[in-house]
Amino acid sequence: MSQVKLGGEPVDVAGSFPAVGDTAPALTLTNAELADVTLADHAGKRKVLNIIPSVDTPTCATSTRRFNELASQLDNTVVLVVSADLPFAAQRFCGAEGLEKVATLSTFRHPEFRRDWGVDISSGPLAGLCARGVVVLDENDRVIHSQLVDEIKDEPDYEAALASLG
Repeated sequence: MSQVKLGGEPVDVAGSFPAVGDTAPALTLTNAELADVTLADHAGKRKVLNIIPSVDTPTCATSTRRFNELASQLDNTVVLVVSADLPFAAQRFCGAEGLEKVATLSTFRHPEFRRDWGVDISSGPLAGLCARGVVVLDENDRVIHSQLVDEIKDEPDYEAALASLG
């Protein structure tokens, strides 16, 4: 269990957030076509997981746009935007924004992701959603960058995430 803040107020986050050097926990999430996706679906690629509460919040929308922009500069890398949003809502947001360089994935059928990846907000008004974090994995699913953002309303450190990719 850890804590982050929402508007300066502490909120509890259940689970253990992946640390640099860890092997990524297994995951199953739902994509825009309502199919289950695992890390194996992106085998051999580097992965940037932009974990957010919801694309319907300003900071989440900004980070999704920013990672979409940065993704075009990355070789052999996929950007996965993970939230509790229904796949339809996430796809609608990306379509309306013209975001084609990120893949949206939903926890709606797979709530275990939140605990397994240490982003399960378990107290406060956002309980049941993901805390904001960025995890970067190498081609072998080893964690090379890890940031659980201290204040949910703050953006992640994009430069540090990209620097971990060399």
